[in-house]
Amino acid sequence: MATSSSSSKLSLFFLFSFLFASTLARNSPSPTTKILDVLASLKQTQHILSFDPQISNGFSKSQPLFFNSSSSSGSGFSIPLHSRGSLRKTHHVDYKNLVRSRLDRDSARVNSLTTEVLLAVNGVRKTELKPVVTELEPEALSTPVISGTSQGSGEYFTRVGVGNPAKQFYMVLDTGSDVNWIQCEPCTDCYQQSDPIFDPSASSTYSPVTCESRQCSLLRQSACRGGKCLYQVSYGDGSYTVGDFVTETVSFGNSGDIKGVALGCGHTNEGLFVAAAGLVGLGGGPLSLTSQIKATSFSYCLVDRDSAGSSTLDFNSGLPADSVVAPLIRSRKLDTFYYVGLTGLSVGGQPVQLPPGFFELEQSGNGGVIVDCGTAITRLQTEAYNALRDAFVKLSPDLPTTGGFALFDTCYDLSSRTSVRVPSVAFHFSGGMSLDLPAKNYLIPVDSSGTYCLAFAPTTSSLSIIGNVQQQGIRVSFDLANNKVGFSPHKC
Repeated sequence: MATSSSSSKLSLFFLFSFLFASTLARNSPSPTTKILDVLASLKQTQHILSFDPQISNGFSKSQPLFFNSSSSSGSGFSIPLHSRGSLRKTHHVDYKNLVRSRLDRDSARVNSLTTEVLLAVNGVRKTELKPVVTELEPEALSTPVISGTSQGSGEYFTRVGVGNPAKQFYMVLDTGSDVNWIQCEPCTDCYQQSDPIFDPSASSTYSPVTCESRQCSLLRQSACRGGKCLYQVSYGDGSYTVGDFVTETVSFGNSGDIKGVALGCGHTNEGLFVAAAGLVGLGGGPLSLTSQIKATSFSYCLVDRDSAGSSTLDFNSGLPADSVVAPLIRSRKLDTFYYVGLTGLSVGGQPVQLPPGFFELEQSGNGGVIVDCGTAITRLQTEAYNALRDAFVKLSPDLPTTGGFALFDTCYDLSSRTSVRVPSVAFHFSGGMSLDLPAKNYLIPVDSSGTYCLAFAPTTSSLSIIGNVQQQGIRVSFDLANNKVGFSPHKC
């Protein structure tokens, strides 16, 4: 009798447990999802291989620049912004090799940024690594640079006027560096660019910077020759630009001229800069263009790198009203980078489990998350990446898996699909706002046959980076006056 009673109680216990679990399952929210248009993105991979800017006139040299009428200050202006593919036809014959080339450049870029942080945290100036005078001798810097791995190679370009009268040049845009520079005659060693090389003797406003000037003292690598300031900017893979540090007039079409902008006039330059004449630094340091023109804000929208479309880089236009707003944080150790207050991640609408304060910028300069237009793939500290990846895999049981590719370890074979529903991915910021990413911003094709990979990567560095693949199609605004970053989808 006692055995029968125990058996009944056990049966009731299992029945109650089953009903309780079923109730929980019915009441728990279903994972949120996004639709990935596989067919459309594969068509783009084929289009970019055949796209020829010279035939399509994708980036017209005479394209007008214009004032931003939405600027509250009345001084806002916009510059056309184009992807790498709009400037120069790719030499790759298949998309897989094109992606591999992009990822190689990206890895060199990330190594360079993390090295910058490491040096700053440890209080090491680049000038302490080698004698400056030796570094600035052209013959000592003649080592060839491997094609396609330069941090300065860039992914997004615009057209800027330099000198008086102004000559127009393609320039790389970079939020991860400060020093503006352009190739100059006479050239000791210059790479090939699409425009004629800038000739200082043809400009009435070209003026060398003296060694005693504040601008010269702000350079991380400098030297003096005949009382004139020399500069060097070197990147993580060994590429560099060396020359005279000068002030010159810079112009943006109808927005007028800005006189006295400090920039490097490079006579010895090595690296793959994809036919661009130089680089515009948009970082937070005092020598960046944004600092020199005293911009209160700037914003950009990055078109898909496989698209021939264009967008704009806007100055002094403020944050769009519908922005997802996050704090803009400054590092005491390194003023170049734009840190953002990221508190967490979610997959399928469910928080990724990480320790509190995981992404915080420490007083030492370690940690933190930067927003960077030059890095392609978002890098997360290994613990965060593993948690994000595992959550995505868990919520994607029906996606057919395939082998990894390059730095990606989570890939899928979608060759038989025209579209798929995938778990959503979102960034969560201090202040409570969240940015939901489009599916194409985190599941990307790595060939033309239908292999897609989760576009995040782990890093052993304490620095995390929100890259441009995750930013595509989103207007990213930096409100420098109020220390805010805004993310506005569909504002391109």
